[in-house]
Amino acid sequence: MNTDRLIAYFSMEIALELEMPTYCGGLGILAGDTLRAAADSQLPVAAISLLHRKGYFCQRLAADGSQTEQSCEWPIEDFLRELPSRASVVISGRTVYLRAWEYHVKGAKGAIVPVYLLDTDLPENTEWDRRLTDHLYGGDSWYRLCQEIVMGIGGVRMLRELGHRNLTRFHMNEGHASLLAMELLDEEARAAGRENFNHDDVESVRRKCVFTTHTAVPAGHDMFPLDMVAAALGRTEVCEMREIFCCGGNLNMTYLALNLSHYVNGVAKKHTEVSQRMFAGYQIHDITNGVHVPTWVAPPFQRLYDRYSPGWREDNFNLRHALSLPASEVWEAHAEAKADLLDRVNRETNAGMEANVLTFGFARRVADYKRADLFLHDLERLKSIARQTGVFQVVYAGKAHPGDDVGKETIRKIFQAIEALKGHVRIAYLTDYNWELGRLITAGVDVWLNTPLPPLEASGTSGMKAAVNGVPSLSILDGWWIEGCIEGTTGWAIGSLSRSTDPAQTTPLDAASLYDKIEQVVIPLYYNERDRFLDVMRHAIALNGAYFTTQRMLLQYVLSAYF
Repeated sequence: MNTDRLIAYFSMEIALELEMPTYCGGLGILAGDTLRAAADSQLPVAAISLLHRKGYFCQRLAADGSQTEQSCEWPIEDFLRELPSRASVVISGRTVYLRAWEYHVKGAKGAIVPVYLLDTDLPENTEWDRRLTDHLYGGDSWYRLCQEIVMGIGGVRMLRELGHRNLTRFHMNEGHASLLAMELLDEEARAAGRENFNHDDVESVRRKCVFTTHTAVPAGHDMFPLDMVAAALGRTEVCEMREIFCCGGNLNMTYLALNLSHYVNGVAKKHTEVSQRMFAGYQIHDITNGVHVPTWVAPPFQRLYDRYSPGWREDNFNLRHALSLPASEVWEAHAEAKADLLDRVNRETNAGMEANVLTFGFARRVADYKRADLFLHDLERLKSIARQTGVFQVVYAGKAHPGDDVGKETIRKIFQAIEALKGHVRIAYLTDYNWELGRLITAGVDVWLNTPLPPLEASGTSGMKAAVNGVPSLSILDGWWIEGCIEGTTGWAIGSLSRSTDPAQTTPLDAASLYDKIEQVVIPLYYNERDRFLDVMRHAIALNGAYFTTQRMLLQYVLSAYF
């Protein structure tokens, strides 16, 4: 086993293969893209996550849009290799044993990044403990805390059991993994001949840790009552070192990571500003997210880039030459990607979508702040635009968390709108959104929609995936789009940067801006000025697709955080 790894990358979810439900949404997709870029760059990384034996969930939608969830059983042995090594953690006074399943992320030049998925389903564990690594983001607070003990503390111990003794950086993505810092503190104490860690160990651990916060939504930051933590860990240090572990009387996993990391970053410039306000007193840097370009470029565009920009896989910045791509060939590649999408849409939904009709796409996790229904705010206005300006159609996809009643209601509202708009605007909702669907939709639509409530969109990588396929964005100015939007050149903005944060005020104004932009700019450009629309497509590739990549992002981590 290759043990010369210097960087340990921890993420609660990682998208590794289409058939492996080890991810939920943006964080998992980003983690997978990051590891693929690390393998391409031959960066000495090893990754830790949980197995998620039963996945996130498989989505089922009734005729009225009501969502139900099913466990996703998957053939683990078909994708992963069980390793003989064992580690353990103590939860509520009992030993919980862990094994690791190994997956190899292979880079373009043959380099490998090992990913270790931790699993507690062992006969020596209690029945309840065996289920700890079953569900991604499932269960109650106690279940989540125990999972985070397994990933953070257990992850470090497993890495040591596997021979990874030379790790110099531990990269925590969100606070889910921040208990790894406690294990590192314990290691420092043992090295000094002490049974318990103290303040003397903090600086040594801080030099080793990197923390990336990926959310601007308070609910995205895990907190656990101290009595719950004490019961789970059976330790008093958490209570004794409150300035490190506690915030507001709870163990706040984000603050733990902030306190024990030498480098902290947000995932877009705007998100960094928001995070800096949320976590005043901490220095937070900005490294804007990216996507792994070879993963997200659709086959017809791969062939196009191979002809005109050879080497784009090795150096994504080669896509800056897209401005010189023949317009006719860009359109042909796009038409092929669109045909693949619409074939899927019409086969699964019987929506009757047509290739020559302007098609918008919206696909992501369905959460209240993402406002999937903003497009449907005024159905009469949509009918009027379709009747007087030009026809259009919309492809939707996305899952709501099983406990998110608001998100589930949003899906039902979209289904109601589908019925209300029949004969005027074709809308399809594709079930069980995943990596494969994401690739189809981001490549196959004509315009990408993103309508979050600012400033709650941390980054938003789906528009980047669209850009590498020549699909411009029509988006709220939040997250990455503040950096990527050149109005009328790479896409279009909805609203302005100066706005109220009150949804009651903001939503009708944003909807009106969205409709105005569709009616006055996007539809006329698509139908009447195809050459100019193609210019926007090529600029989306050359300016956004070439820059917003995990290749560039990872280089920033290397230069600023890792070494």
